[in-house]
Amino acid sequence: MFPQRLTEGYRNFLGERFASERARYEKLAETGQSPEIMVIGCCDSRVSPEVIFDASPGELFVVRNVANLVPPYEIDTHHHGTSAALEYAVQALKVKHIVVLGHARCGGIRAFADEAAPLSPGDFIGKWMTLVAPAAARVGPRGTGDVTDYMTRLELAAVENSLSNLMTFPCVRTLVEKGRLSLHGAYFGVATGRLLVRNPATGAFEPVVEDMPERVSTIRCT
Repeated sequence: MFPQRLTEGYRNFLGERFASERARYEKLAETGQSPEIMVIGCCDSRVSPEVIFDASPGELFVVRNVANLVPPYEIDTHHHGTSAALEYAVQALKVKHIVVLGHARCGGIRAFADEAAPLSPGDFIGKWMTLVAPAAARVGPRGTGDVTDYMTRLELAAVENSLSNLMTFPCVRTLVEKGRLSLHGAYFGVATGRLLVRNPATGAFEPVVEDMPERVSTIRCT
């Protein structure tokens, strides 16, 4: 049986959002999509880019995978879902911005750091999470210090690594060098709602909004 929660949500959607934005949906159906922004996010159910950025239909081209990772450019006989979405966004939709959206308390990153089961070289998730290895190498040993601090640094480093991998795609590199495409790193605090954006000049992740509500302004982005 189809989940009742989804049926109820769909009814609410019909009566509220679809009703208020019907003209937009009809236009999108006729003209197709032309988003200027691609977001590469995590498939974690707590981190929906459309919700975080309050996006309207047709505004964002979103691809989500475990731990918001971008693999390096490879040509082989395997299937590459994220790379295919990237190619389509850049070459067909001609997006102007690509945002790699990381987040706090990422289960995939934590499992990699903990070397937790069921991750193993023989399963899909295990092979996928090996993409975090270069980021982990840059962060250094986990040590015996603050686990939360280590995880945050590793999550941010994974975003940085994905940005580097984006530049291994010829179509991305060419457009970036021509100034027609911009790459961005961002990091969302699930508990706090705070969004950090990477400063390309310094590499630091800085709050995009300073005037946060009082409750979240004094909490770390975790």
